[in-house]
Amino acid sequence: MTNIKHFLWLAVGLMILMGLSTSCIEDGFTTSISDVLAFNRDTIAFDTVITLQGTATKQMVVYNKSKKQINISSIKVAGLASKGHFHLNVDGIRGNEFQNVEIRGNDSIYIFIEAKLDEMQEDEPTYLEDRLEFVTNGVLQTVLLSAWGQDVVRIKGDTISRDTRFYANKPYLIYDTMFVAPNVTLTLDPGTTFLFHDKAAIRCAGTMLANGTAEGPITFRGDRLDHIVGETSFDIMSGQWGGVIFTPPTKDNVLKHVVMRGSTIGMHCSSNDRNDTTRCALKLVNCVLTNSATTCLATQGCYVQAIGTEFSDAAEEVVYLVGGKVMMSQCTFANNYLFSVPRLPIVQLFNVEYGSGYNDKIRAYFDNCILHGLSDEISAGRLIAPDSIPENNVLNLDGFNVYMRYCLFKSVGVDDAHFINCLWEGEPAFLTVRDDYLFDYRLGNESDAIGKGNRNYCPEEARYDRFGYDRFASGAIDLGAYVWVYVPEDEE
Repeated sequence: MTNIKHFLWLAVGLMILMGLSTSCIEDGFTTSISDVLAFNRDTIAFDTVITLQGTATKQMVVYNKSKKQINISSIKVAGLASKGHFHLNVDGIRGNEFQNVEIRGNDSIYIFIEAKLDEMQEDEPTYLEDRLEFVTNGVLQTVLLSAWGQDVVRIKGDTISRDTRFYANKPYLIYDTMFVAPNVTLTLDPGTTFLFHDKAAIRCAGTMLANGTAEGPITFRGDRLDHIVGETSFDIMSGQWGGVIFTPPTKDNVLKHVVMRGSTIGMHCSSNDRNDTTRCALKLVNCVLTNSATTCLATQGCYVQAIGTEFSDAAEEVVYLVGGKVMMSQCTFANNYLFSVPRLPIVQLFNVEYGSGYNDKIRAYFDNCILHGLSDEISAGRLIAPDSIPENNVLNLDGFNVYMRYCLFKSVGVDDAHFINCLWEGEPAFLTVRDDYLFDYRLGNESDAIGKGNRNYCPEEARYDRFGYDRFASGAIDLGAYVWVYVPEDEE
């Protein structure tokens, strides 16, 4: 009797397990036209795509919300975009068309989509549309595929060996390093755009004249035009390309309204004319050098001038100046670098003192500037031997020909022979919100920098900021690169 009871209980248990398993997984296929697919998005939109160059991969999820299995008889790209190619990956297989793809009840699959576009033969971006089509139980469902295609002029390790002009018609896509030979002038028209591939750079031993304007700024940036995720652009990423290097015997470089971002080494300038204090090797007017994986600007032994320029956000110092002559007027130096907490001072200056050998003591003036950020503002030091560890002192310029006139600092300090009429413990109230990936160094309504500048130290060339606002309109000079403009509270 006991054995019979055990057998009966075992049989009942098996029946219960079988019932549970069949209730969870339905092996049959639904053929009802009411059982169709659901998607997590109805549009797959690619940002601006450089033609002849592949894109990042987008993904979508396809759901079967029926209890039974479902058979997708066809998944394909309709092929409506004559100059566009959208490629699929379903279950690890790449192609443009798939048949009989099964999804179990209450389950889902991922589909990955890439785009590669043919040349458009157009200067402006061209919009393309296609459709991703699904046929299930005789029902057609579609997901929109869209992309903007941008033709470019490709430059692969070229040497510019004669005077050359670049135009704003199409972006220039730089691979490797583009070299401007000595005694050659490269002229950039307003609105010219450089897109740099990974590690690509410009090395200029000649002269660069970048003639940007407020309406047509010149752009140096990486070639990733898409978004990292959601609405977050690749613009926040440093280290996407190399940098811009001015190397001897370079001379007379003038960059106006240039926006340079996302580089690895920033902009470097060295010159053979360190004893010539009348010939400027590099002049920056209303420029932005921002978001570098090392330093935004580094100079050695040359005369460099910056007017109305923003230097911001670097993993190391923002500006590194060794010897030479430096004139900085109406500039903003700020560091709220996103990917690490900056440890070095925002601006570092050095004398080179190698004894009887090479000596070059810096001569620098900073007028009507802002220095503010997550680290100390400024340090001055001495390089006493090649490859030596520099000796430097933060906020102490004694013994250096460096003068800060009418500048705003975050730190506590006092004026002396080198800090003249400065604003200590100042708050510029930048519109920057680091946690929201917003790096905007214009002045907020509560900024201490409003009207605190000295007109005598604001050159005529600095009259208009890079947005075209007039510094002289109100009679009071604002500190930094930007004229304060009232921001309504709800927008601020």
